[in-house]
Amino acid sequence: MKLFDGGRAPNPRRVRVFLAEKGIEVPVAPVDMAAMEHRGPDVSSRNPLQRLPVLELDDGTVLCESIAICRYFEEIQPEPALFGRGAVGKALVEMWQRRMELNLLFPVAQAFRHIHPAMKGWEVPQVPDWGEANKPKAIEFLRLLDKELREREFIAGDDYSVADITGLVALDFMKPARIAVPEELANVLRWHRAIAARPSAAA
Repeated sequence: MKLFDGGRAPNPRRVRVFLAEKGIEVPVAPVDMAAMEHRGPDVSSRNPLQRLPVLELDDGTVLCESIAICRYFEEIQPEPALFGRGAVGKALVEMWQRRMELNLLFPVAQAFRHIHPAMKGWEVPQVPDWGEANKPKAIEFLRLLDKELREREFIAGDDYSVADITGLVALDFMKPARIAVPEELANVLRWHRAIAARPSAAA
C-alpha cells in the first residue's frame, strides 16, 4: 500500500488528519506539487485527473478522491467511527460532510485558485472576479454554521467526524485564500480552536 501525498494541499491533508485520528500509518510517496510533480507519470498513470491524494493498494487497486480513501480506511478499521454510527448518525455525518465540502471548502478553494498569483499557471484561465465572488459564499455559510454550533460541540453532532476534518482544512485554507473569519462568529471560532488543538490537526 502506498499513499501519494501532496503536502499541505487541502485534500491530501484531509486524508492525513483522518489517518492520524484512526492511528493508521501508511507508507507515503511525497509529491512536490509546487514542482508540478502531480502532473508527472507516477501520478498521471494512476489518476488521469492528476490530482492528489492517490492510494494504491497492495493488489494494484487505485483509489482517488480524499473521501473515498477515508471511507476505505473506515471500513477496514471502524474505530473510532468517523463517518457516524447507526442509520441516523451516518446520514447526519454524510449530510454535513457534503455541506462542508460544497459550501465551504469549494468556495474557499475557488477564491484561492482564481486570485492567488501562485495559481496562475494552474488555473487556466484564472478568473479573479469568480474568485472574489466565492469569498462571500464562504462567509455566508459560516454564519449558518455558527448558529448550528450553538447547540453542539462538533459539526455533525456530539462526536468528532470527517465533517470536522473537512471543516478544519477549509477554515485553515481561508488564510492563503485571503478570507477572514468574522470575529462575531464565536461558535465557529470556538469549534475551530478545539479541533485545531487535536494532535491529528498537525498531520
